[in-house]
Formats: sequence, C-alpha cells, structure tokens
Amino acid sequence: MKICFATNNIKKIEEVKAALGSDFEIVSLQDIGCYEELPETGNTLDHNAFQKARYVKSNYGVDCFADDTGLEVDALDGAPGVYSGRFAGEPRSDERNIELLLNKMKGKSDRKAKFRTVIALILDGKEYAFEGSAEGKILAEKVGSGGFGYDPLFKPSGYDRTFAELSIAEKNEISHRGKAVKALISFLNNRKF
Repeated sequence: MKICFATNNIKKIEEVKAALGSDFEIVSLQDIGCYEELPETGNTLDHNAFQKARYVKSNYGVDCFADDTGLEVDALDGAPGVYSGRFAGEPRSDERNIELLLNKMKGKSDRKAKFRTVIALILDGKEYAFEGSAEGKILAEKVGSGGFGYDPLFKPSGYDRTFAELSIAEKNEISHRGKAVKALISFLNNRKF
C-alpha cells in the first residue's frame, strides 16, 4: 500500500518506514511534489496533525497521514507542548529549542516530562486519529548524538539512556511516535482493501 507521510523531516520518515516495514510504501511530501511548508496554526496536537493532513489531501489529492508531537514538561505547566518545534521562535532550530528548555529548567527539581504524538490519517475520504505517549525526564545536559529535536535531553522511564542514545529500532519500541505508528499499522493491517 502506498501512502504519503506529510512531513519534510527525513528522520521522522526513517523512523516510520522502519516501523511500518515492507507492506507499506511511504512517500514523502517531496515525492508528491509538495515543497511548501504545511500549515500548523492550531493550539492542539490534534488540530495541527489534521490541518497538515487535510492540506495535503485537498491540494494534492493523495491519501496521507500527518503527525504532530509535543514535549510536555511538568515543571513548565506542560510547555513547550504544541509549540515544541518552534519553542525558541522562527526559524525553527533544535539547538535553540534545547538551549531555551535547559535555561527554563535551571534550578527545577521536578524533571518529569512526557512526549505525546497524534497521527491524523485521511484514507478513502475518512479521517482517523491515533495517539502515543512516552513518559520520562529532562536531563540537565545533552547526552547522545542520535535522534532529533529534544531526544538528547529526554531519558525515558525505565531506561538509563536518552532517546538520542537508542537505535531507531529501540526508540520505535517505546517512543510516543512508535506507539502512535503501531496503532496506525494495526488499523491499516485490519482494514479490508
């Protein structure tokens, strides 16, 4: 089955392709000729994910799924949340986002945080949503060189390594996006095409 993953983030595409396996052919926005930045103006993860998926469906006519992810830090009242990708403003920068988060966490003893992903799927004219989350804590400094975004700061519960230290396969087993993708895969595998 061929389906578009509505993102320009190559690392996200690699993670999802690894999780989906060979039953699905994932095409990127570039593969369908979409080079513009997708709209992301909502104040919830659900709104942003569906906004991106609907944009691709209405402008390119292809079935697709889009995701939005937020890092919710307890000591910051759930921030950066839906604004995680643009926490430090535009242009988006993982390094500036990490630096801002570390500054805001200085002196805070409560380091609990949660990553949450919502995947919006538009398939055969119908809309579906899938969600996944991963609990953990924010470290005081970056550890590891893999992954992307806040991965070097996030140590998932029950692990002694950050997301940035895990392989893609290990991360997919426990991550917010991995869990949401598993729900998506289960749904797709159980559909009659």
